[in-house]
Amino acid sequence: MTTSAITIQEITALPQMLAQHHLIQQLNPDMTFARYQELLEQMLPHNYRMVGAFAGETCVGLSGYWVSTKLYSGKYLEIDNFVVDETYRAKGIGKILSDWLHQEAKRHNCQTLMLDAYATNSAAHRFYFREGFIIKGYHFLKSV
Repeated sequence: MTTSAITIQEITALPQMLAQHHLIQQLNPDMTFARYQELLEQMLPHNYRMVGAFAGETCVGLSGYWVSTKLYSGKYLEIDNFVVDETYRAKGIGKILSDWLHQEAKRHNCQTLMLDAYATNSAAHRFYFREGFIIKGYHFLKSV
């Protein structure tokens, strides 16, 4: 497979998004289908969007994203749940998705791209550094 055989398509309908559960599970192994559907139904009214990298009819890479504004960053595109199928990694698909998201940010007149990466995911860190991302700060969580 060559990267020229990859097409990028926005995934706009909930059923299409739900069909990608298997990819989301590679990033979040404990994410049940029911929980995935519940979260998407909460996120979609708040302008959550999704894009996929397809080899033919098969989605082999995926990223959600949001466009919004924060005081420290200005208008931004936030990458959410960026994942490439395990069997397709190291084939340039992540780069293709990242480039598409960068162009989408430009299209929306964003000043920045941002994302969260799990602290333990060193392979993702290397990829994001190669793509020109820097560490700006920490993302803190507290359960309620």
